[in-house]
Amino acid sequence: PAPERVLFPPTFSVSEIKNKQRRHFMFLRWKQQQRKEKLAAKKKRRKEREALGDKAPPKAIPKTIENQRVYDETTVDPNDEEVAFDEATDEFAPYFNRQTVPKILITTSDRPRGRTVRFCEQLSTVIPNSHVYYRRGLALKRIIPQCIARDFTDLIVINEDRKIPNGLVLSHLPDGPTAHFRMSSVRLRKEIKRKGKEPTEHVPEVILNNFTTRLGHSIGRMFASLFPHDPQFIGRQVATFHNQRDYIFFRFHRYIFKSEKKVGIQELGPRFTLKLRSLQKGTFDSKFGEYEWIHKRREMDTSRRKFHL
Repeated sequence: PAPERVLFPPTFSVSEIKNKQRRHFMFLRWKQQQRKEKLAAKKKRRKEREALGDKAPPKAIPKTIENQRVYDETTVDPNDEEVAFDEATDEFAPYFNRQTVPKILITTSDRPRGRTVRFCEQLSTVIPNSHVYYRRGLALKRIIPQCIARDFTDLIVINEDRKIPNGLVLSHLPDGPTAHFRMSSVRLRKEIKRKGKEPTEHVPEVILNNFTTRLGHSIGRMFASLFPHDPQFIGRQVATFHNQRDYIFFRFHRYIFKSEKKVGIQELGPRFTLKLRSLQKGTFDSKFGEYEWIHKRREMDTSRRKFHL
C-alpha cells in the first residue's frame, strides 16, 4: 500500500520537537514529502508542454551564480586586435608559433614526504616530456638558471604542509611569468573509485574551460604551453582544466565511443584543485619580483558573483 501523506500543521516547525530521534525522523518524512511534491509538479509541467507541442513557452533558465556573474571589463574578445597583438608578442608566443618544444621540470619542496613524491611521479605521467628531480636544499634562484641551461621550458614546484601537497608554483622559462597556486583536494590514482588502467605514453588532448578574462587567458595559455601541440588521438586521453568561480579543477580521463551518440569515460588520475594566489612577471623572485596580480581576499572577495579568471 502507498504510504500515508504526511499532514503538518500550518505553523509546524520540526525544530519544536524536543526528542532528537523523533525530530530527525519527522525531518526525513518532511523532506520526502517535499521531494514528492517537487517531482509531481515537474511531471505536470512536462505533460502540459507535451500537450501544447510547438506552442509551449520556452523553458525558464535557472538562476545560478555563474550566469549572474558581474561583468568584467577585461573579458577577452577573440576578435580584438589588441588581444591578438598581445598573444603574438607575449612570453608564450614561441610555443604557439611552434618554435619551442615543451620540456618540463617537476620538483618539490625540501625533504618531500611519500604522498608528495607519489603525486609528482603521477603528474609526470600526465605531462609528456616531463622530468622529476628532488630538491636537496637548493634555492629556486639557483635551480632556474640550471633549467634554462638545459633547455627546460617550464618549472613546476609542488609544495607541501604536514605531508600533504598544498601549493603549486608554475614558472615559464626563460622569461616568465610565474604563477603561484593554492592546491587542495589532491587525490592519487589509488584513491579514485572506478578508475581506469594506467595511462599510456600517448600525448593527451587538452581542454581549457571558462578562462574568459585577460588574467584567465594568460593562465590558460600557461597551462596549454605545458603540453605538445599535436595530441595523439589514438591514446584517447584528455587533460581538462576547468575554471569555475576562480577554482581550477584538473581531471585526467580516457574516453571511448560506445556509439555515435554515447561516449564513456574513465578517470585515470590524479585529480586536484587550484586557486590562483599571484601572477608574477619574470621568473620566481620572492624579494624583488614585480607582480601583475595578487589575490587580496578582503578587498577582492566582496561579492560572490565577481570572478577574476
